[in-house]
Amino acid sequence: MAAVARVGTRGSSLARAQTEWVVERLRALAPDRDWEPVVVTTTGDAGAAVSLGTGVFVKELQQALLEGTVDLAVHSLKDLPTDPVPGLTIAAIPQRADPREALVGAPLGGLPAGARVGTGSPRRSAQLRRLRPDLEVAPIRGHVPTRVGKVHAGELDAVMLAAAGLGRLGIAADWLFDPEVVLPAPGQGALAIETREGAFDTGLLAALDDPDTRAAVVAERAVLRELGGGCMLPVATYGRLRAGTLLVEGSVTSPDGAKQAWARAEGDPAYPADLGARVAKELVVLGALEILGDTGRAGTP
Repeated sequence: MAAVARVGTRGSSLARAQTEWVVERLRALAPDRDWEPVVVTTTGDAGAAVSLGTGVFVKELQQALLEGTVDLAVHSLKDLPTDPVPGLTIAAIPQRADPREALVGAPLGGLPAGARVGTGSPRRSAQLRRLRPDLEVAPIRGHVPTRVGKVHAGELDAVMLAAAGLGRLGIAADWLFDPEVVLPAPGQGALAIETREGAFDTGLLAALDDPDTRAAVVAERAVLRELGGGCMLPVATYGRLRAGTLLVEGSVTSPDGAKQAWARAEGDPAYPADLGARVAKELVVLGALEILGDTGRAGTP
């Protein structure tokens, strides 16, 4: 193995913090190696003029892996498309951080009617409108500090973000949603360490893998894959182990929050994709595809 291992990362403060978290653990496992973060600019980082869609935060990192520019890449797992890239493998999924949704600015009950809450996620805005239809949900883009800054500047009363990202940046949340009331994105709070097949010591990376987290997120991603959705659709899932059983829930919510399909399944964590597929099929029975059609899903591959 080469003495220097190049670790691909996006350039945002959150991506760098996540990558440094991984690199610290890799240095402890292999202190004789030089772990060098390499910033790769993705399409999704290009600014508000770029339309968000599946894979916009990972494609350039994956291309850098395939070309050998980097040896491994650290992703927010929720950004990874569910279809694998030939020649690449997810070598490790470390222990998940807090998967919950959070508010910065005020607790949910402290927001008056008409308060402006910012989010760039249709999934978050749909579930928030279902809980508080009296709020004004404002679309926002930008990195976590930029979004939080809009609250401090008085442009918004609150912003809705992933608790894991806030925690990694040392930003306090004013409210944490119960994950059994507001389901997170598939893979939220989890990281994925991706590398080329056969081109890196996957045994070393596997030491960072957390089997419980992997089972949960495989199930969550199976829900998304079965529904044919992407990260910008209001598909939410949450998997967790309880007493040796994997419990998986999934929901699809209409943009106005008025309609919602919700399903759950539990079973052997050795078959997480099957459990996720069961949840997705139940959601279809409950009208999930019609709700997704209302969001412009028609024709989505």
